[in-house]
Amino acid sequence: MPSKTPARRNRTVIAAAGIVLAGSLTLGAVSLAGGADDPASPAAPSAASPSPSGESSPEEARMPDKARRDAADPRALGRADAPVVLIEYSDFQCPFCGKFARDTKPRLKKYVDDGTLRIEWRDFPIFGKESEAAARAGHAAARQGRFWEFHDVVYGKERKRNNGEFAQDRLVEMAREAGVPDLGRFRADMDGEAARKAVRRDADEGHELGVPSTPAFLINSRPVLGAQPYDVFEQAVEEAARAVKEGGE
Repeated sequence: MPSKTPARRNRTVIAAAGIVLAGSLTLGAVSLAGGADDPASPAAPSAASPSPSGESSPEEARMPDKARRDAADPRALGRADAPVVLIEYSDFQCPFCGKFARDTKPRLKKYVDDGTLRIEWRDFPIFGKESEAAARAGHAAARQGRFWEFHDVVYGKERKRNNGEFAQDRLVEMAREAGVPDLGRFRADMDGEAARKAVRRDADEGHELGVPSTPAFLINSRPVLGAQPYDVFEQAVEEAARAVKEGGE
């Protein structure tokens, strides 16, 4: 389905995000620093305007291929061999990540369902201990096959950041609501070294790329930063799929 968004707009957003991920903190500084909790705030990354210097081509904005394509990954949606992979770097305490989860990701499911798109989650906890705990809890839920259910519960409503919302008992209650069957195992896995190592792996990957804030995305190695409008993601996915079909990626 053709997008109604002009191609130039999407190229500018992606190119600007590429410059940010390469080292500039311009668009992500508010979220990384703590910023406003209101996703509609004009200071939010989702509302930021592309940098005037963001007129470079999509090819210049391309990042390293970080898709894992592990068919057994419980934190991925879609076929491992899908032509387009969207990698999402997120923090469970990030209000903009919640906005993407509630408003945009459900609309992208049509591409997952038809085999075009694969979505791979990466933990990028930037807001402190409760973010780290929530990331480990996500891994614990994933070990029992309930990651996305846990994800949906966490992001199902806006929660105050670093205010006890992600204390261990609250995370266990979220896991219960998500249908995690063995909560004793969940508690043990959440505090285990395997979860800590997995979170570090994701975070290290994000830091290596220069991810400045959350949410940040790679769509077939091309970056999009912030909870951009749905049509930006729609066009990026369709352009990436077309490029693969034409042999361009």
